[in-house]
Amino acid sequence: MSPDVTVDDSGVVTGNTYDKYGSSNPVVKRLMKNFEATLAELFTLSAPTSLLDVGCGEGVLIHEWAQQIAPARVVGLDLEEESIQAGWAQRQADNLEYKIMDVSQKGLPFADDEFDVATAIEVLEHVPDPADTVAEMARVASKWLLVSVPREPLWRGLNMARGAYWKELGNTPGHINHWSKKSFVQLLSQHGEVTQARSPFPWTMLLVRLGG
Repeated sequence: MSPDVTVDDSGVVTGNTYDKYGSSNPVVKRLMKNFEATLAELFTLSAPTSLLDVGCGEGVLIHEWAQQIAPARVVGLDLEEESIQAGWAQRQADNLEYKIMDVSQKGLPFADDEFDVATAIEVLEHVPDPADTVAEMARVASKWLLVSVPREPLWRGLNMARGAYWKELGNTPGHINHWSKKSFVQLLSQHGEVTQARSPFPWTMLLVRLGG
């Protein structure tokens, strides 16, 4: 297993140790500024009064969102792994709840339309059955899906250009699904109208109005 990743007790890749949100690298900072600005714009458009974040990681984004929309209910899900739960302990809010869950093993334990908005930010490339995960997100959300993934084959090409993951042909460890912008739009369009399809380099980010 690559030293750049974190894994749970069963060996499933839960993330990587590179802190893109806190990087001091000027190129990464510029890319992340664009990513975060685009995400913030789409989040504002979704205007959630309740939110489910699938694959919330250490809670960086969901903690910010919970503070923005308080006292609205916010729930974050992710695997059991020491660094993830350590992040949760540091990022608490009265309206924020974390749940340990492997979303690839079973359906989401929520009622139909329980949340306004469901999000999955840099998550779907990791799950064994992304179509099923998206379908469950669409079931428990009543209004919007907000999702992002690495844009392929650009992502792999950039990894190789910087000398990373050559043996994996540029594939980031733990990425088991790969989409172009077009193919990702096709996947999400099964559940509603893709009202926003953005391309903050090198990602694809979609806002989907459910039921369309």
